[in-house]
Amino acid sequence: MVAETADAYRYRALETSHWPAFVDVAMREITLGDALREAAEQVPDRLALVEGTREGGRRWTYAELHDLSHKVARSLLRRFRPGDRVAFWGNSVPEWLPTLYGCALAGITLVTVNPAYKRREMEYVLAKSRAAGLFTALSFRGFDMMQAIAEARPTLPELREVITIPDYQAFAEEGDAATVMPAVHPRDPAVIMFTSGTTGAQKGVVFHHTGVSNMTNFTQRRGGLKEGGVFVNPMPMFHIGSLGHAGIGSVMLRATHVLLPEWDAENFMVQVERHGGTFSLLVPTMIEQLLAHPERRRYDLSTLRNLTSGASVVEARLIRATRNELGATISNIYGQTEMQGSVTGTHPDDSDEDLAGTIGQPLPHMEVRIADPATGETVPIGVEGEIQTRGYQNMIGYFDMPEETARTVLPDGWLRSGDLGSMDRRGFLKITGRIKDMIIRGGENIYPREIELLLSEDDRLAAVAVVGVPD
Repeated sequence: MVAETADAYRYRALETSHWPAFVDVAMREITLGDALREAAEQVPDRLALVEGTREGGRRWTYAELHDLSHKVARSLLRRFRPGDRVAFWGNSVPEWLPTLYGCALAGITLVTVNPAYKRREMEYVLAKSRAAGLFTALSFRGFDMMQAIAEARPTLPELREVITIPDYQAFAEEGDAATVMPAVHPRDPAVIMFTSGTTGAQKGVVFHHTGVSNMTNFTQRRGGLKEGGVFVNPMPMFHIGSLGHAGIGSVMLRATHVLLPEWDAENFMVQVERHGGTFSLLVPTMIEQLLAHPERRRYDLSTLRNLTSGASVVEARLIRATRNELGATISNIYGQTEMQGSVTGTHPDDSDEDLAGTIGQPLPHMEVRIADPATGETVPIGVEGEIQTRGYQNMIGYFDMPEETARTVLPDGWLRSGDLGSMDRRGFLKITGRIKDMIIRGGENIYPREIELLLSEDDRLAAVAVVGVPD
């Protein structure tokens, strides 16, 4: 986007650690269903979704994905009402996507469930979200999911329907073609994802359509995904990094989404070569495995141009190695589930110092500041404090937890991240740690991340973690 990369954006001169929202880039009030419809109208024959198995899996064009999603929506409306919540408990199978868009079209909120959950965690999520329906795999990594559901059903009185993935296609054909889709507003709930948040037990974070659609559009553009590119996705679909960044971001940019069943470095290379993959989201550990893989040079990875990475800051040596060995850039992103995904990111052509040492500048239409955790006042440039955000990306709230929501989203709209960081005059942010992890020694604040960065410069150390111990 020309406007986003203009000097006015990238070379701001801030007076304090407060980034006013940059609004010169268009933001859309749009539902996920309308986003898919527009893509199907504009590029009906382009591949939208590919099942990225080594053997070569199923595939859907944009017209076919739109048609299947409408079938799912009609079938959902036979069993559920707009406003209901329907969960998906399974590994990264393509059925996640027509379920996401089918729910969006039907005005139903999709609740994501980690496939690694056992009965207790699954039961908690379904009970807390008051899910009326559940799509489920039969098993995952040897765990009998159907037995767990049967055991939990007596404690889940609101769970009316369970649909298994093997029965998915039959379910999709149940709907009435004459069913009229309900009116869905862009600020209506779209997805609930559970997170531990900044304190306490898991909370269901409620996203709205406008939030996730624009966040994914801005994030992927920041990272380098081009219109019509190929997003090779090895991330788990219950997470915002996969369902959002890849599942929604690909639609926003009319890209092809190649979905791997799980992370496998060699299968990732197979899919990049097979489909001409141009873009991916990988955490640093995945990038390390890719670079170190003994079979890497057997595969043509020349189409892979841009990577985004999150969860931890990418070290300078890894950025250089990725550029030298793969010819690809890395954009480091930062965000939280409560922010409906990422709110900052580096630009692929930023300096190595900024790429390795920062989490970039805020994305368009988001206001970001560094605040004193005790007083709530914005701190001077370069001073550590809590990263706070305000704008369209902030969650609707924690589902059915108004008191917890009020503790996280302040009355004036600022969302407290619980993360410590600092901001320079250009608006580039650095992470220094978590508020609850801050070490206080002799009245001085010590941030574990600063110590970790120093220790990680020693090549004899493979990984570093610093924790505070009461003394």
